[in-house]
Amino acid sequence: MPSFASILENRVLLVALAACLIAQGAKVIVELAQSRRLNFKVMAESGGMPSSHSALVTSLAFGVGVARGWNSVEFAIATVFAIIVMYDAAGVRQSSGKQAQLLNQVISELFQGDHHLTELRVKELLGHTPLQVIVGAILGAAIAGLVEVFLRG
Repeated sequence: MPSFASILENRVLLVALAACLIAQGAKVIVELAQSRRLNFKVMAESGGMPSSHSALVTSLAFGVGVARGWNSVEFAIATVFAIIVMYDAAGVRQSSGKQAQLLNQVISELFQGDHHLTELRVKELLGHTPLQVIVGAILGAAIAGLVEVFLRG
């Protein structure tokens, strides 16, 4: 029976996780370029440029394609999974973020006077723009491709 430590030998998984972490780290650089301040909190938040979800699942699908073959069932499953995750990030979650933004605006305008309700705000940055998803996907594929080229060297 393989040990749990053998997970560290799963190159496809490790590269996908590395792509996700690199994308999260890139958010700090993007934030620095945009706001001229170092904000490490963006590494723990959802949303933002680039999409780490897209980088993760694209890198995973690319790695599965290389490891199992581009015509394998495993690659098909990983690709469909990636498409669903990226669609959700740019569609459903982005829409939820816009709704949260509108709710927060309503709360702000409603609570200008005397009130008896809570002023609890909803998180607005939930999803990604299509550009953030595309950049994340390109980043994930590039990382997986570079690792593959480097290891085959």
